[in-house]
Amino acid sequence: MTIQSLCQPSARGAPTQRTHPDGLPARAGLGLKTQHFTEILATWPDLGFFEIHAENYLVAGGPFHHYLSRIRDRYPLSIHGVGLSIGAEGPLDIAHLDRLAALLDRYEPRSFSEHLAWSTHGGVFFNDLLPLPYDPTTLTRVCDHIDQTQEHLRRRILLENPATYVEFAASTLDEATFITEIVRRTGCGLLLDVNNAHVSGVNHRRNPQAYIAALPLSEVGEIHLAGFDWDRDAAGAPLLIDTHGAAIAAAVWDLYAFALERLGPTPTLIERDNDIPPLPVLLAEARCAERWIGYARRDRLEASA
Repeated sequence: MTIQSLCQPSARGAPTQRTHPDGLPARAGLGLKTQHFTEILATWPDLGFFEIHAENYLVAGGPFHHYLSRIRDRYPLSIHGVGLSIGAEGPLDIAHLDRLAALLDRYEPRSFSEHLAWSTHGGVFFNDLLPLPYDPTTLTRVCDHIDQTQEHLRRRILLENPATYVEFAASTLDEATFITEIVRRTGCGLLLDVNNAHVSGVNHRRNPQAYIAALPLSEVGEIHLAGFDWDRDAAGAPLLIDTHGAAIAAAVWDLYAFALERLGPTPTLIERDNDIPPLPVLLAEARCAERWIGYARRDRLEASA
């Protein structure tokens, strides 16, 4: 199936009327990769924004900052954190928050986001984004950590819904309800990762459309799209792995169209963190997302006419 065939419109309903709580343009963007620095500077591709992983830039100088400074002069910037460990049982790392604050002050991004996950415990850092039990105790801890983060960084953050492979039997809330309550209590926004919704839906045999519809969609400030790999679990059932190492699947494009029906035009990032292809390949996926954003914009105008 070609990118072009994935970009064709289907019958759609009118989008929810909403405004973006964050400052990214309602266009497609790309994750900024070192392999593409020089080509970006040579061609200045037509994109809405670039996004970086904060932890790659938590130093004072070096070539990464040289290129990012030049690119930031031409494009809006989103910064995406992967190491804050908002869901951890222990306290947040204040030194890490200080470094994040310095990075945000330096580049003044339109958006900053983090994950609903944990990656630290007992002074040990795990190179993964691990799931949480969805219960009142965890909810209070996560809200406290988000409040602390927003106060320290002096900005509203977006919280990303996770891709998960196991769930806790101790959970007393479903994930959409848990996220909705976090947003209500803290005032944070939501980064809707459509690929994560699909991956978790397949892994836990739940309907990803119903999951997305149950989220606080009025608070979505950005969408992520990415690819995944297939595997099978110990029982032989399908298991999707959120690798960010493949092209966006047709099922994820379909779910993206479903989300845009409800959201209207929304800033959308194409994520690719492994097996990085040439820049034109990613630009083709970005153009596909831009077409879907255009359909959503057209439908919104027709609905308001």
